[in-house]
Amino acid sequence: MTTVIAPHDRTEVPRDRTKVSPDHVEAAHGRAEAPRDRAESATGGPARTAEAVVTGIGVAAPNGLGTEAWWAATLRGESGIRPLTRFDAGGYPVKLAGEVPGFVDADHVSSRLLPQTDRVTRLSLAAAKEALDDAGADPAQLPDHAAGVVTANSFGGFEFGQRELEALWSKGGRHVSAYQSFAWFYAVNSGQISIRHGLRGASGVIVSEQAGGLDAMAHARRQIRKGARLVVTGGIDSALCPWGWAAYVAGGGLSGRADPARAYLPFSQDASGHVVGEGGAHLILENAEEARRRGAQVYGTLAGHAATFDADGGCRLGAAAELALADADLHPDEVDVVFADAAGDRMADRAEAEAITALFGPYGVPVTAPKSMTGRLAAGGAALDVAAALLTLRDQIIPPTTGTELPADDCLLNLVTGVPSPRLGLPLRTALVLARGRGGFNSAVVVRAPETTA
Repeated sequence: MTTVIAPHDRTEVPRDRTKVSPDHVEAAHGRAEAPRDRAESATGGPARTAEAVVTGIGVAAPNGLGTEAWWAATLRGESGIRPLTRFDAGGYPVKLAGEVPGFVDADHVSSRLLPQTDRVTRLSLAAAKEALDDAGADPAQLPDHAAGVVTANSFGGFEFGQRELEALWSKGGRHVSAYQSFAWFYAVNSGQISIRHGLRGASGVIVSEQAGGLDAMAHARRQIRKGARLVVTGGIDSALCPWGWAAYVAGGGLSGRADPARAYLPFSQDASGHVVGEGGAHLILENAEEARRRGAQVYGTLAGHAATFDADGGCRLGAAAELALADADLHPDEVDVVFADAAGDRMADRAEAEAITALFGPYGVPVTAPKSMTGRLAAGGAALDVAAALLTLRDQIIPPTTGTELPADDCLLNLVTGVPSPRLGLPLRTALVLARGRGGFNSAVVVRAPETTA
């Protein structure tokens, strides 16, 4: 299993509306796959030109456990942000979070596995199973090494680690669980999913915070292009415990407001920071040809991806978006909706709005941030946005941004607020998902509806 820290990209690209060839993207981006005619497959032969499609979705989110429950709540504008219940937050300046409701650990994890796992791994196992069931995929029916798992994670098992530290300092080292050796590690979700479902192919974990969910999907797409049939991908995070909370508060950027409806207001003049949540989404990425062969449902195609890094202190999110569109061989005018990173910070929101308007023009494309209903989920946030983007294309309706009534005057965005919105007179075919990870990571993914969708 490999651990990948998302690499830095410092390449600037021209900000015009001409298409850039995929070959130029590979040369300019510095982290794209090798040209497909020279890449090798997982079995050592030439790689096929493989399209990667999403065939299954599994969700654990603060406003709904399970994909359809979460999606219905999202379309209703129902928020999962509320006062913390997992521990007493009375001594902290921030008391709101997005907790996954109704998750009973023993319903999803065996009694043997419970003492070995943190809540983040239990959420991850539940979402992965739902995604595989949704895809109708049985990895046992695939050749050995044809299926893998690439997830993103930012914290590992923080709560598990906290308990073992408490045992260490109060009772001594002999009372620390042997499971601490792996339960804390951010690769543990990929490992446990691999073990449970017999996924023996190339696997790994991506660490780039909020950008991680998108970067993991890009890495999974690489495996599909190298010959893998199926990859479980996406991201789940959870660190809602005193140790994790202390780290969140020390990191800054959180809203201290007590009213859940006013705490996290992306792109608003009244933005005061963000709210932290737990959860995310796992998706099943498959070789399109193999998915069609077995008659699988297809939510959409992972058509493009790019990542950049703010090495010089400037915002390079726009460059990531441009490169992702070039990777998908698409013009900005072909994008129907943007799922924004939506930091909830005035300066960061303004920078993202400028990046979007530089690419699409002022008010040029519908923009939404359904994470306003869940809080920011670290590695799980962007993965959940991709799930929302795919369901938007399926149902032809854009979920709203809640809380924010109007974008600030310096955020010239066509922000979808209040209620879900169709794109009047035009089908929704293409979505762009943006994400920024703490520390300067930027990532962008383009997803397209299957050809059979009107």
